[in-house]
Amino acid sequence: MTYTLFVSVSRTTPEEPLRPENDLASRWTPPKRRPGTRADVDVRRIMRLFRPYRGRLAFVGMLVALSSLVSVASPFLLRAILDTAIPQGRTGLLALLALGMIATAVANGVFGVMQTLISTTVGQRVMHDLRTSVYERLQRMSLAFFTRTRTGEVQSRIANDIGGMQATVTSTATSLVSNLTSVVAAVVAMLALDWRLTIVSLLLLPVFVWVARKVGRERKKITTERQKQMAAMSAIVTESLSVSGILLGRTMGRSDSLTRDFAAESENLVDLEVRSNMQGRWRMAVIGIVMSAMPALLYWAAGLTGSGRGSAISIGTLVAFVSLQQGMFRPTVSLLATGVQVQTSLALFQRIFEYLDLPVDITERPDPVRIERVRGDVRFENVDFAYEPEEGTEAKPTLRGIDLTLPAGGSLAVVGATGSGKSTLSYLVPRLYDVTGGRVTLDGVDVRDLSFDTLSAAIGVVSQETYLFHASVADNLRFAKPDATDAEIEAAARAAQIHDHIAGLPDGYDTLVGERGYRFSGGEKQRLAIARTILRDPPVLILDEATSALDTRTEAAVQDAIDALSAGRTTITIAHRLSTIRDADQIAVLDAGQVIERGSHHELLALDGRYAALSRRDMQLVDAATPQPAATTS
Repeated sequence: MTYTLFVSVSRTTPEEPLRPENDLASRWTPPKRRPGTRADVDVRRIMRLFRPYRGRLAFVGMLVALSSLVSVASPFLLRAILDTAIPQGRTGLLALLALGMIATAVANGVFGVMQTLISTTVGQRVMHDLRTSVYERLQRMSLAFFTRTRTGEVQSRIANDIGGMQATVTSTATSLVSNLTSVVAAVVAMLALDWRLTIVSLLLLPVFVWVARKVGRERKKITTERQKQMAAMSAIVTESLSVSGILLGRTMGRSDSLTRDFAAESENLVDLEVRSNMQGRWRMAVIGIVMSAMPALLYWAAGLTGSGRGSAISIGTLVAFVSLQQGMFRPTVSLLATGVQVQTSLALFQRIFEYLDLPVDITERPDPVRIERVRGDVRFENVDFAYEPEEGTEAKPTLRGIDLTLPAGGSLAVVGATGSGKSTLSYLVPRLYDVTGGRVTLDGVDVRDLSFDTLSAAIGVVSQETYLFHASVADNLRFAKPDATDAEIEAAARAAQIHDHIAGLPDGYDTLVGERGYRFSGGEKQRLAIARTILRDPPVLILDEATSALDTRTEAAVQDAIDALSAGRTTITIAHRLSTIRDADQIAVLDAGQVIERGSHHELLALDGRYAALSRRDMQLVDAATPQPAATTS
């Protein structure tokens, strides 16, 4: 049994030479901040996330205020029991005060459940808004962004960073209001009971606040490092555990090496997680110990007050005060912890806002042109284009002075050596990139003035690298036309010459194609992509080396499907094998981003220039690949 290995090499930026990949632990570098923007996250911007839900939050605030008032009432009821009801033997008053304490506990429980429900709902809606905003922003980014950014990094921002903010956005707002209200109410009640003991209780509070803020700043730095590390691990998982990654790792004998790399990254994450959780833990523990020891200090202070000249503090007042003091310290500790958590979360918000602030290079005009029926007339008018250069380098032009006219229903083939700008030229028509000079028009309208809906409906692209979702065949085809009927799907598959193969599968059109369509061969995936484009029925078609990775027999089958797809459409073909474009109305030969020859197949052969040389080379490759008949002897 023989196995054939197909290795697919993808370019980083189209028509650019391949660059060495960074090591697996490489990091994505965020864009430079615009002049005048602050490095730190603006808390007001975070608060604006909650603005749509201010009505619900106001209701939560009311519940918090009621809960705080009810909680403060309990120590006063306790004082009345100890100082009045029990010493005076008033059983009726004792029962009433005891029922009051039970009622406060029940009320606090009900208020707590309602607070949790509303605050959690609001927090989850805010997280949903963030996830959706980041995803929508990324959908608007140009193709160049995704050629520079690892998929795992993008996934980590949406999953890990936003997920890490869950506790903050779901409970922080309620916790802050609840604890702050409880502290204020408790302090007021403590002053009402005894101002001297209140001063003793609050002496160390400023020190505690300072310690908590310092711990929060330290954890924020570590959190930033931790999220970068998690993004690196996510990128490794995405790249190495995909079908392509597993295939490459196994065939290159690098499975053990990849495992070691992942283990090293995981080990780094362990260290960061431990540091994050332990940072300032001893200092916070000391705060907890001091607060737990405060009742003893209060008893001592009360004893000194009773033995001096001042008025003695009653047992009921002392017990009620200690109860209030402990009730105040619990929300105080919670406030300090919340402050630490908020500062830690600022690192996560900063990473999310970096994505939300990414500049969108390709945007729709405020009042774009919409064409109801696109004819398909395409023109390149003195077009220049250069990819955005790497930092510290100068932009090099990829296309220069391109002038081409393609009437509706006509066909244009673009040929040239690797790196000549063929694919880049095709990317300018659907605005995957914008020209840096000149213009590209569709039916006489600059494509930059057209609405995105018009462009997407008018232009279909079939590329060399076919992408299929991990879904059924029918779902993959319906991606082009969600409301397509079964009959329309079958008709498109028949036109692409793939229906018979699909019908022969056990589950037919319900067959799962596997990740990236790996359950289908290269030719089958290409015909599925062609069927998907037929279903969309665009008047302009771009074929970017759609058959270059196929063997001769499969190429012939796919070419028949392409011929059916191209009939009656304006077609731009990026050709690798010249045998597929001999019948094109016109052929443009690119060299170093410029058109050096143009004409029909026969006209260009007669010129005996670059195209003729490419044609001769193509014929030699075909002859070399054609099996020769065995020699016979008489």
